[in-house]
Amino acid sequence: MSRTVYVNGEYLAEEDAKISIFDRGFLMADGVYEVTSILGGKMIDFTGHMKRLARSLDELDMAPAATDDEIEAIHRELIRANDLVEGLVYLQVTRGAADRSFLFPDGVKSSLVMFTQTMNLTEAPAAETGIKIISMPDIRWGRRDIKTIQLLAPSLGKVAAKAAGVDDAWLVEDGCVTEGTSNNAYIVKGGKIITRDLSHDILSGITRASVLRFAREMQMEVVERPFTIAEAQEADEAFVTSATTFVTPVVEIDGQALGDAAPGPIARRLREIYIEESLKTGI
Repeated sequence: MSRTVYVNGEYLAEEDAKISIFDRGFLMADGVYEVTSILGGKMIDFTGHMKRLARSLDELDMAPAATDDEIEAIHRELIRANDLVEGLVYLQVTRGAADRSFLFPDGVKSSLVMFTQTMNLTEAPAAETGIKIISMPDIRWGRRDIKTIQLLAPSLGKVAAKAAGVDDAWLVEDGCVTEGTSNNAYIVKGGKIITRDLSHDILSGITRASVLRFAREMQMEVVERPFTIAEAQEADEAFVTSATTFVTPVVEIDGQALGDAAPGPIARRLREIYIEESLKTGI
């Protein structure tokens, strides 16, 4: 049986779902998105995702497509209809459909699309082995704090990583790491967790916020500042965070192994805590 998806007020079989060829998401990448992880059939960090969605919409002067309560209800129905226990719900809002123009159209209703994906999040193999990464120039636009659907540059980064025989890439600008292709980046040195401070340069990760809060609650020192690839290669350990990878250790950067080339204790512990707390607080 095919998945049930949501398109602008309708629950449809995925093969019956359609979007106008004039949708500005299709024509102009004029849209934003969120990904909410699902554990035990419950939504993780849902309130944080809704707050970030509202900010993204506001930054682009885009009208909401539904209220938070309506979006929550759609999430729940998609989880139920698709028997989703572990995985994600993808949500995308675009400015809607209008004849192609660089100017924002008047009187157009925003479009809302949502669907589920089943994934093994808690027992992902990468969490046990760690991932290997390469570095590459950050060629994305300057407002990475807005979670837009302009994902060609991150896609190119992942393709380049695969071609290099590794798992992902960290993006570098002005000599320092901004973030990963689809995640926030961290190093650990002398017990200190170091990650880039929030600005227009990086996305304010929802998982990032939770993980740093848990770290501080455990009396771990968190330093928010830029770091270089060279500094990362000399770190005791490294990791990434995102809604679908949670906390995933990094064991190699540009061909240089970190420590003994195995996931470090801090990354492991933060992943354990994040999963434990998410299972308790999911809605």
